[in-house]
Amino acid sequence: MNNGTDAGRPPLLQGTDIYKSFKQGVTVIEVLKGINIEVDTGEMVAIVGASGSGKTTLLQILGTLDAPSSGTIIFDGRDLVKAREKDLSRHRNENVGFIFQFHHLLPEFSALENVMMPGLIKGRSSRELEERARKLLDQVNLSHRENHRSGELSGGEQQRVALARALIMQPALLLADEPTGNLDSTSGRQVFDLLREMSRSLSLSVIMVTHNQELAADMDRRLTLKDGLLTS
Repeated sequence: MNNGTDAGRPPLLQGTDIYKSFKQGVTVIEVLKGINIEVDTGEMVAIVGASGSGKTTLLQILGTLDAPSSGTIIFDGRDLVKAREKDLSRHRNENVGFIFQFHHLLPEFSALENVMMPGLIKGRSSRELEERARKLLDQVNLSHRENHRSGELSGGEQQRVALARALIMQPALLLADEPTGNLDSTSGRQVFDLLREMSRSLSLSVIMVTHNQELAADMDRRLTLKDGLLTS
């Protein structure tokens, strides 16, 4: 589903027959039982389901933080399951942004420095990164807080810094795991609205795991993970 913006273009991300199981002693626990998912460029997809249903596991597999037991993951025409770890690391840094329920900001650095960090780790020009980070902080309405450390920011502000950080490398895909789950309803809505605005303006694909049915309903598609399978 590409809402008419990229008609005829293949999906940005396509997962086919994704299985994931874990061994617990002699018992094999099947978490994902043949997941199929396609996400178009600029599309926002919500994944909902009960706690323990495997939503985070699926998100980690789609982001190559974990490997499936079997199945394929095609990103922009490339099979990620067959890629070497070095190439997957580069893929995550350049093509995928991550936001989690807890912001994971580095407390000893300012908001501006936290946003710049992924690029600094990659060895990018600090001047270029600083300009881009300031622009992102402006987009999330935090220009006036760029020199504040995380402990001086509210929970909503910290999560907006995390959103800016996730976008500093200009990824094509953003994976968000309960990004509003630790926030009050007002702050959560603000973060979500910013996420949707950036998806539209940047043609950014978003997959968001959430328990918030109201936010899920405001996305382009809502999928439910139950009994190891995804349904519309």
